[in-house]
Amino acid sequence: MSLFTKKGEAAAQASADNGGGAESPIVSFKSGTSLKVGVKSVNDVAEYYGYGIYKRVNTFVPQNAAVRNSRGYIESNPSVWDRAADVLYADAKAAEEAGASEADVKPIKDEAYLYRGKKRYLRAFYDLATGKDIVVDLSPKQETQIKAVIEKYAKKLGTIAFELGKTGTSTNAAVALSPIIDMAEDLTDAERANFAKLGAVPFDLESFETCLYVADDAEQTKNLVIAGFDIGRLGLSIGASVVQVPDDSVPIPPDSAAPPVNF
Repeated sequence: MSLFTKKGEAAAQASADNGGGAESPIVSFKSGTSLKVGVKSVNDVAEYYGYGIYKRVNTFVPQNAAVRNSRGYIESNPSVWDRAADVLYADAKAAEEAGASEADVKPIKDEAYLYRGKKRYLRAFYDLATGKDIVVDLSPKQETQIKAVIEKYAKKLGTIAFELGKTGTSTNAAVALSPIIDMAEDLTDAERANFAKLGAVPFDLESFETCLYVADDAEQTKNLVIAGFDIGRLGLSIGASVVQVPDDSVPIPPDSAAPPVNF
């Protein structure tokens, strides 16, 4: 089963809707980053659902990903973290039905949201400094903004280089892709030489598979403990086999209101 829900053209279209041994093209894309890049295709993108908690558990994807429908709803095979989220959402629902106030229920929903998978995108570019393909990780909003620029210049991708940058931090992080108007002046000789090779080899979509950290059920369980979740509620324990128990909690739509979390 692929780590991704969509790749290529399907992933590019989706953003308009609301360790394998190989060298990975993923690069750090922190605030303050500025890269001169080329774009090979608007379709060099992959959609996935990442799990983790900012500054507590690094982002990962489950080894056995949940099966989702076209809207992102989980239909079957929920991950360990999906089950943890459902347990807490069920707690919130029970509290509401018992007459708890919105102020009392909100912290439960907020905690549940932390364990849900968040839609993310990997977007490929061609680094003019190195002459190699690179991949950056983007939020849905960032991917939508970047894709809009690429589509605007879609017919000129072979003749225009871009500057890719990121500013701000956490939920205020913003990305920008701007065309480099004067390539003769703003690119070095080496960068222009690399740009001339832009269309030589298409980006290999399969290399996206090397860009994410994959966690099996046992590691996901340990991560839940680190995050502060009582794994006993899922019938799990550290050091023993991870046992799946029937999941009869209330499914939660991916668009449920909750504060954003930056990965």
